[in-house]
Amino acid sequence: MLPLLVALNGFAATPRPNFIFLLADDLRWDALGCQGNSIVQTPNIDRLAARGARFRNHFVTTSICNVSRASMFSGQYERRHGITDFATPFTERQWSETYPALLRAAGYRTGFIGKFGVGSNAAVQAMSNRFDYWRGLPDQAGLFFDRNDPTRTHKTARFGGQALEFLRDCDPGKPFCLSVSFNAPHARDRQPREFWPDARDESLYEDVTIPRPPKSGAKWFEKLPEFVKNSENRRRWGWRFTNEVAFQQTVKDYYRLITGIDREVGRIMALLDERGLADNTVILFTSDNGFFLGDRGLADKWLMYEESIRVPLIVLDPRLPAARRGTTVDAIALNIDLAPTMLDMAGVRVPKPMQGRSLTPLMVGKTPRGWRSEFFYEHHTRADIIPQSEGVRTERWKYIRWVKAEPPLEELYDLDNDPGEERNLVSNPQHAKTLADLRARWKKLGRQLK
Repeated sequence: MLPLLVALNGFAATPRPNFIFLLADDLRWDALGCQGNSIVQTPNIDRLAARGARFRNHFVTTSICNVSRASMFSGQYERRHGITDFATPFTERQWSETYPALLRAAGYRTGFIGKFGVGSNAAVQAMSNRFDYWRGLPDQAGLFFDRNDPTRTHKTARFGGQALEFLRDCDPGKPFCLSVSFNAPHARDRQPREFWPDARDESLYEDVTIPRPPKSGAKWFEKLPEFVKNSENRRRWGWRFTNEVAFQQTVKDYYRLITGIDREVGRIMALLDERGLADNTVILFTSDNGFFLGDRGLADKWLMYEESIRVPLIVLDPRLPAARRGTTVDAIALNIDLAPTMLDMAGVRVPKPMQGRSLTPLMVGKTPRGWRSEFFYEHHTRADIIPQSEGVRTERWKYIRWVKAEPPLEELYDLDNDPGEERNLVSNPQHAKTLADLRARWKKLGRQLK
C-alpha cells in the first residue's frame, strides 16, 4: 500500500500531490515573458515561474510531436519506445509503464484533454478507457474553430473549459493527474489562416512591429546543407515568412495563440485556489518541441538547432520551501524526465525502462551525483521530407550528424563561444580531438539507449 504521506528531499511530508501537466504544441523556449520575451503577454505563466522552478536548459530528445509525446508519456528515448511515425500506438505493456497508467494504478483519478499525438486515429479513440476523464483527440486535434460550432469557441478555450469541468468534479480526498494538451500554437497547416487566434486576442500586438530573428537573412540560409535548403522546413518558410507582411501576420498570430493558452492557465489556477486545491497541486508547463520563426530561413522544427530542440519548462510545486520559489535551474533537463518526476513526487516506483530522471532534487538546489552533462538527439520521422539527424549536445558542444548523407555530413559548434551556432568547426584542426570524442560518444550512446 502506498503511504498517505510522501517526503521528498527538501520538501515537507504532505498528502500525495495532485498533478496538472500543461503541454503547449510548437512553443519555442523564448516565446514567454518569463523567458525574456518583451512582447508576448503571458502573465499567468510568468506567475507560475515566479512561484516555481524554471528550467533554463530543457530540451526534447526528438523534435516532433508524435515522438516527443511518446517520450513524455514513457520517459524513454525514441530508440527505446520505437514510436517513429504517426500511426504506431503504445503496446499494452508499454502503456502500463507510462505515467498516466502508473498513477491511475496507484489510486489517482486521471484525465486527458486535447491532442493525444501518439498512434492512428483509431488507436487514439481506443484510449478513452485508459483515463477516468477522456476528452482526447486524434491527429492535430482539429481546427481551432470547429465548423459546426455556432458559439465559435476557440479550441484553446474549449480545452480550458474541460479542465475546469474535470477539476470541479474532483473528490478532495482522492489525488488526481490531469494532462491538458493544447494544439496551439501549432499551425493548422495550409489553412487560410494557419495560426488563427481567439477573437478576444485579435487586437493584441497590432501596434507592435515584431523584430526579425537575429539569424534571419541569406547568410544564415546559405550555411545550411543543400538537402536542408530543399527540405520541408524551407517549403513551410515560403508559406509563412517569405515577406515582411507574412512574417508580421504569422508571428503576431503565433503570439496571440500563446496568450490564449496563458488565459486558460489563469482560469485553471483560479479554480485551484477557489477549491482549496492549490496548496497540494503540482503544475508542470512545457512544450513538445521548439519552432523556427524564420530563423535560418526555416519554419517548423525537426532539426537539431537550438530553436527546434530547446523548450520551456516550469514546475510549480507549492510544497517547495519558500527560499526555492521563483528559482532557475541550469542543469540539463529533458522531456524524458517529466514522467519519472511525477512518479517520484507521488511516491510511485519508477519502472526500469524509463530513461529519464526525477527533477525534484534540482528544484531544491541539489545536483544528484552523475547528473547528465550531455544528451543524445535523434530524428527519423518522415524521412521523405525531413532530413534524418542524430547527435550529441553537451553543456558546451553540439555535434550534429546527418545520418543519411553520403559521405557522412557533420556539424560541430562551440556553444560557449558561438551560442548562435554560426561557425561549423568540423574542418578546424584545432578541434579535431573534440570532434573525434563526440563522434565516438554519438556511437556509444546510440547503442546504449536502445
